[in-house]
Amino acid sequence: MTSFDRNSSRRNAVLLAALALALPELVHAEDDATDAAQPAGEVRVGAALASGDPRSRALFGQYNGLRDDDFNLLLDIDYAKRDDATGTWTRFTGRNLGLDSRELRAQWDRQGDWKVFGEYWSLTRAYPRTINTSLQNPGSTTPTVSLLATRGTGTNLDLQTERKRATVGGEKWFGPHLMLEASYTAENKDGSRMFGRGFTCPSGAAPAPTCTTMASGVNQWALLMLPEPINSTTQQFDAKLTWIGERFSVTTGYYGSFYDNENGALVPTVTGNLNNPLGNPMGVGGGVPLTAGLRNILQLPMALPPDNQAHQYFLSGNYNITPSTRATFKYAYTHATQKDDFLASGLTGAPAGITNYGGVVDTTLAQAGLTARPLPKLSVLASFRYEDREDKSPLALYNIEGANRFTNGTYSLKKTAGKLEGTYQLPQGVRATVGFDYEALDRGQYSSPECIDLGDGPCVGDSVAGITALRAKTDETTWRAGLRRAMGENVSGSITYSHADRDGSPWLKPAALPATGVTEVSDAAIYNRTGIFPSIFMNRKRDKVRAQADWSAAEGLSVQFTAEGGTDEYSAPTEKGLSKTGMRLYGIDVGYALSEAWMLNAYYSYSEQTLDVAHSTGYIAKLKDRNSTAGFTLKGQVSKALQVGADLYYVNDRNIYDQSLDSAASAANVAFLAQSGGLPDVTFRDVRLKLFATYAVNKSNDVRFDLIHDHQRLNEWTWGSDASPFAFSDNTTVSLQPNQRVTLVGVSWVYRFR
Repeated sequence: MTSFDRNSSRRNAVLLAALALALPELVHAEDDATDAAQPAGEVRVGAALASGDPRSRALFGQYNGLRDDDFNLLLDIDYAKRDDATGTWTRFTGRNLGLDSRELRAQWDRQGDWKVFGEYWSLTRAYPRTINTSLQNPGSTTPTVSLLATRGTGTNLDLQTERKRATVGGEKWFGPHLMLEASYTAENKDGSRMFGRGFTCPSGAAPAPTCTTMASGVNQWALLMLPEPINSTTQQFDAKLTWIGERFSVTTGYYGSFYDNENGALVPTVTGNLNNPLGNPMGVGGGVPLTAGLRNILQLPMALPPDNQAHQYFLSGNYNITPSTRATFKYAYTHATQKDDFLASGLTGAPAGITNYGGVVDTTLAQAGLTARPLPKLSVLASFRYEDREDKSPLALYNIEGANRFTNGTYSLKKTAGKLEGTYQLPQGVRATVGFDYEALDRGQYSSPECIDLGDGPCVGDSVAGITALRAKTDETTWRAGLRRAMGENVSGSITYSHADRDGSPWLKPAALPATGVTEVSDAAIYNRTGIFPSIFMNRKRDKVRAQADWSAAEGLSVQFTAEGGTDEYSAPTEKGLSKTGMRLYGIDVGYALSEAWMLNAYYSYSEQTLDVAHSTGYIAKLKDRNSTAGFTLKGQVSKALQVGADLYYVNDRNIYDQSLDSAASAANVAFLAQSGGLPDVTFRDVRLKLFATYAVNKSNDVRFDLIHDHQRLNEWTWGSDASPFAFSDNTTVSLQPNQRVTLVGVSWVYRFR
C-alpha cells in the first residue's frame, strides 16, 4: 500500500512545465457559426529560448527535449477536411515537431464504413545526473574500466534513451453488425542507461579457488558503473473481429508481441588496479592489489534482456438477458516463449547439451460478470476471474554456489478472484453499497518443487536462499460498505470503509545446500526472532476509509473535498521484517467563475505514507514520505482580442528516515548511530510560474507569448552528500546540481486556414 517513490512528483512537475510550453493552449477571441461548421487547418510556429546550461535544466529537461539546447523550434500542425461528395475525412495532426518529443498522426475515414491511420511518436529520456568517468566505450557491450587518477578529471558522460514508435492500422465495417480492426506497431529503443555490477571476495557464491580468502583474512570488493547498452525493437500486432447485435455482441481476436534485443550480453574489461572502500588504490599501505579472482568475476558476461515473443487468442462478449440484466465474459489463452541462443548472445558455460533456455509460459484466463437490477431500488454486481499461468520451462543445472549445483526456478501461479456488490436506494436520498471481494493465489511448485534426477540419489531442484520461509498459497477477503447521499441540490457526499484479511497455507522452510526443496512447518517451529519472511507471504490486515463531498456553494462556484486514510498491519513468526504501513490524503479543489470572461481554479493536497520495518541485523526504520501539492490558475479575456492567464504550481516532497536499534544491537552500532545521527531527510521542492497571453490579430492569425520560470531543488544523499559526489571503485563520480532554475520565453504565431 505504501510506495516510496520520490521521483514521481518531480517527474510530474517536469512534464507539466514542459507541456505547458510545447503544447500551448490556444483560446481564440471569437468563433462564429461558420467557423464551427467548417473544418479548418491550423499551423503553430514559434521559438523558445531557455536560460542556464544543460546541468541547470537536468531535472526540467528529462523528457521534453529542452535540456541540451538553449534555442528550440516550436511547431504544431492541425488539418482536417471533409469531402462532402463521399463523406470521407482527411485528418493530419503534428505535435512538438521541433522537439524530441514529437508526435504525428494521419487518418482517413468514412464514418460507419472504414478507417485507415498511421502514427509516429518519439521520446528521449535524458539521465539527469552528470557522470564523470574514464570508462572507454561507454554504452557498448564491451566497455573498458580503468582507474581515473583524480576524481572529476575524466569525461562527462550523458546517458539517454531514445524511443521511436510507428503504428499503422485500420478498421472496416461489413454491414451494420460486423467490424474488423487491425493494427501493427514497431518501437525501437536505443541508447544507454545507468547500470553496473559489484562483488566482494571471499564469497560462498563464487566457486573456489576463484574468490578465496587472502592473507590475514583480508577481503576485497569493487563496485563499477557499467551503462546498459540498449538497442531493441518491440513489434506488436493486434487484430479483432466484432459482431454487434441487439442483445448480444462478441469479439474474437489475436494479439502478438515480439521483442528483439541486438545486445545479448555486457562483457566488461578491467585494466589495472581499482580503489578500496576508502578511495585509495588497492595495495596502498601494505594491502593487496586487485586480485585475479575478483578481476575475473568483474569481467564475467552479464546477460541482457533476451529475445522473446508472446501470442494471445481471446474471445469476449456481453449479452443483455433482460433490459436490466447484463452478462459479460472473456476467455484468453497466451503462449509465451524465450529461446534466445546462449552462444549467439555471448554467454558461455551452459549445462552440457543446453543451447538456449527454452522458456515456455502458457496462461489461461477466464472471467465472467453479471449486473442486474432485480428490484427498482436494488442493483447487484457479481464477477469471477480465474488465471492459470503455467511455467513449462525445462530445468537444468544453471546455478553454482561453491561446490553445490542447483537448477533454475520456474514460477507458476493460479489466481482466483471474485466480487459481489449490491447497492440499495434508502429513504431520504441515501444510497447504501455493500461488497465482498475474494482473492486466492496458489504457487503450487513451492510446496512440490520440480527437480531433475542426476541418477546418483535424490533429485536436484531450485534453491531458495536468503529467506527463512515462504508459502505456497495465500488468500484474502475484503468487506466494503459505503453510503452516498445528496443533501439538497448543492451538496452531496459519500463515505466508504473496507477491511481486508490475508492469510495463507503453512510455512515452507527451504533446505540448506546441497539439498534442495522445502519442508512444511508450523508457525511455532519456524519462529525466528530475526527471521526473514517476504512481505508478499505474510499475514496482513488492511483497513481503509475514504470520504468525499461536492459542494456547489453558489452560481459559478464549486468545491470538492477528499479525505482518505488506511493502514496495513503485517505479521509472521518473527520480530523483524515489515510490520506496518499507512497512508492518509487530504485534498480540496475550488473552481470559480469570476465572470463570463474570467475563471479561477485552485487546489491543495497533502499526503503522507509511512512504513515501519525492522532489519534482521538490528536496526529499526520508520520511513515517512510527506507531500504537499498546490496549484492556482487564473484565465481571462482582457478584451475582444486579448486573452491572458497565469498558473502557479508548487510541490514539496520530504522523505524522513527515523532510525533506531533494538536491544540486541552491538555497542559499536549504537555508538555509530549516535555519532552519525542516521540518514538525513531527502527533500524535493518545485515552484513553477507560467504566464501566457494570446492576441487575435484577425480571424486567421494569433500571436501567443509564453513565459515559464521553474525552480527545482533536490537535497539527497543517494548519489552524494555535502557536495561530495558518489564515487565508484574506478573513481567514476555521479553528481547532480541540487538547485536548478530555468526560465523559458516562447513566442508563437498561429495561422488558421481552409
